Amino acid sequence: MMRRLSLTLMPVLSLLAGSALPAHAEDMPAKYRDVVNKGLDYLARVQNRDGHWEANGGQYPMAMTALAGMAMLMEGSTIRDGKYADRIRRAVDWFMVRSQPNGMLGNPASALEGGRYMYGHGFGLLFLSCVYGEEEDGGRRKKLEDILTRAVQFTGKAQTTRGGWGYVSAADGSDFDEGSVTITQVQALRAARNAGIVVPKSIIDKAQEYLKNCTTGGGGVIYSLQSGGGGERPPLTAAAVACLFSAGEYNADLPKKWLKFCQQRIPIDKSGRDSFGHWEYTHYYYAQAIYTLGEEGYAKLFPESRAGERLTWSKYREVVFDYIASRQSSDGSWNQGGIGSVFTTACHLAILQLDNGTLPIYQR
Repeated sequence: MMRRLSLTLMPVLSLLAGSALPAHAEDMPAKYRDVVNKGLDYLARVQNRDGHWEANGGQYPMAMTALAGMAMLMEGSTIRDGKYADRIRRAVDWFMVRSQPNGMLGNPASALEGGRYMYGHGFGLLFLSCVYGEEEDGGRRKKLEDILTRAVQFTGKAQTTRGGWGYVSAADGSDFDEGSVTITQVQALRAARNAGIVVPKSIIDKAQEYLKNCTTGGGGVIYSLQSGGGGERPPLTAAAVACLFSAGEYNADLPKKWLKFCQQRIPIDKSGRDSFGHWEYTHYYYAQAIYTLGEEGYAKLFPESRAGERLTWSKYREVVFDYIASRQSSDGSWNQGGIGSVFTTACHLAILQLDNGTLPIYQR
């Protein structure tokens, strides 16, 4: 299947011009294709008739629909072509109906979303931004543009005074913010900008300052500025690296500091297999960061490093992909973690399909 190349890629190409990192994709190793196909077919089977997916107990339908939809986009299907085109279109239709007049993607009154609706909004913005460039119907494209524009505006208004985001908007959450929701919003805003949607630079600048202020002297990202920190969190630090890499920030001191911290705290060998909480979340983002590094990126960021200590995509893939494949259930799903099989399956499929290079937000 041919890799996608559309107008939405142009802003990313301008950022990557002259970058020290490689800008090509590789083919997925053949031995993982059956694993991926089984996983995608599982997601197709458990999609609800109205187009959405959900976590355990029907929770988090916005976030689950976005993540499952992203897994299908990474396969190479689009809203108009490919094996999962109908599944993707149904998910998009479901989202479009749930766009609120204020720009929020979701329903704050729903008990299934209300306490953490900014996750669903952020992942929804990411998913719809990645779909937008492939929509050829003029009326639907215009409607999607309006939805995305208002969604970006809502994200900006939901930002706290410190520059981060919390589980709900700043107004609804007494200005509380924390790292994981912040990363979700920043990556979504980057995807929206890639799609040609106007994203005020001030929002991004404040968010990057927030992440900087959340960074300890040891290079780790803490849970929250408002709540007093909560200690360094490897999962949040890995997410922060992926977030700035996807924004084209490679040589800045901050992502390099985060990367060194992650290398010390997230072992890429058998000892690191499920040895800490939030494994799926951690590797969903850490894989993105290491994929961006490729085989030579780490050496170019840290020229003084020795060959044996360098992070490379091939080394990461050899260990992590085999481990992920070994944990797949017979029905194609992954059931680890407490959120549910849709979440874990979507995260693992995202990792396994990075080599496809189909989406600008994940390309080198």
